[in-house]
Amino acid sequence: MVTRTREQSRTREQEAWRVAASVTDPEIPVLTIEDLGVLRDVAVTETRDGDRVRVTLTPTYSGCPAIDAMRDDVILALTAAGFADVDVRTTLSPAWTTDWMSDAGKQKLRDFGIAPPTGRAALGQGPVREAPGTVKLRLAVKCPRCESIDTREVTRFGSTSCKALYECRACLEPFDHFKAI
Repeated sequence: MVTRTREQSRTREQEAWRVAASVTDPEIPVLTIEDLGVLRDVAVTETRDGDRVRVTLTPTYSGCPAIDAMRDDVILALTAAGFADVDVRTTLSPAWTTDWMSDAGKQKLRDFGIAPPTGRAALGQGPVREAPGTVKLRLAVKCPRCESIDTREVTRFGSTSCKALYECRACLEPFDHFKAI
């Protein structure tokens, strides 16, 4: 085993992150798992047999059917890049939030015809409690095609559980809205 310098180890870890970060979401292929905020950590450990890579993913929700495909795609990408020992773990804590999505990812959603999440998800632990007399407001969802805010929710669940189906009253086109979680 050849021992690397700290700089060489950091470079190898950055390379592993770059490779893992290039994996796309199987449900929204214009987004990478880094854009989505699902890629949480990449660690490279030097062993006698070569590098061991440990990747941590946080699914968008506990029942996310795409997480298995993401895991397999990360393993394939890293092994193709020369990392032979790859371990991909999933964690539900802390829970994923749309706040982890990158601005570039939100723009990619818009360009793809999906309204990105607006605002920030509720932060903190436990249920959100409303003060007496609180008035709930729902922000308008802008149509990703014509940018009108004259839209309406058709159904709370769209093509995936992470999205709601909306209709634009201006251009009459349906579109998905990635919900703030």
